[in-house]
Amino acid sequence: MQEQSGQLTIIGTPIGNLDDLSPRAARAMAEAELILVEDSRHAQRLFRHLGLQPKTLALHEHNERDLAPRIAERIAAGERIALLSDAGMPLLSDPGYPLLAALRARQLPVRVIPGPNAALAALVLSGLPSDRFAFEGFLPAKGAARRVRLDALRAEPRTLIFYEAPHRIAATLQDMVAAFGAQRPAALCRELTKIYEECLRHSLGDLLALFAAAPEKLRGEMTLVVAGAPEAAPDQALADRVLTPLLAELPLAQAVRLAAALSGIPHRVLYELALEKKRAMNAE
Repeated sequence: MQEQSGQLTIIGTPIGNLDDLSPRAARAMAEAELILVEDSRHAQRLFRHLGLQPKTLALHEHNERDLAPRIAERIAAGERIALLSDAGMPLLSDPGYPLLAALRARQLPVRVIPGPNAALAALVLSGLPSDRFAFEGFLPAKGAARRVRLDALRAEPRTLIFYEAPHRIAATLQDMVAAFGAQRPAALCRELTKIYEECLRHSLGDLLALFAAAPEKLRGEMTLVVAGAPEAAPDQALADRVLTPLLAELPLAQAVRLAAALSGIPHRVLYELALEKKRAMNAE
């Protein structure tokens, strides 16, 4: 019988409710020869739930760069290793990237078993646009750096997803109000999948006021979802000035393509304007 080759299995774990663990994930943990955990004490709760007593090794932000080459060597030698974070998917604001980079460099096998994720759960619960979004993870802890990051996101049109610690959420909301405006729609989801799960759907200003009035809510795991910046209205005068002479000389599609390249106005806006102009010309 041929010996099974080594590989790393990345396993998504529950973010609160242990019943969310998939049978496939449980089976992979039982089969692993070594499980990399972010915090061995935290992982024991999950292992007790599964009736497992696996061999573990702590892998966290303070040691992962040193351990990555050694773990890669063990996988290359045929060992089957699993990677967990304290909750959710590893690598998403959690340890694991240096290890994956080392495995990629050596073309060693990796598979993933998807599982719960706070960012996506909060996005779905928020009621905000989910067709395009950007995961920003944790903002800088220091106020000045946090404000610089938020200022860079001021005009981002995609829905934004952040993780934040309870003791910083009030300061973060205050900085977001300054950067995005008090009326920007948002949702703050806390204790996802747990008994006291809550999703507060308000404007940023209202969320800030709510926490000031009810400080007892400043607890639990928090995910903040913020609506993207509204798209600026196109400059109609510029669109007309650029598009009109092009339509007089070129087919509609080519005129619109060149007008978009010259003006920076979205193609769909110019296309609608071009159709209106063509209809007006035909009606004359």
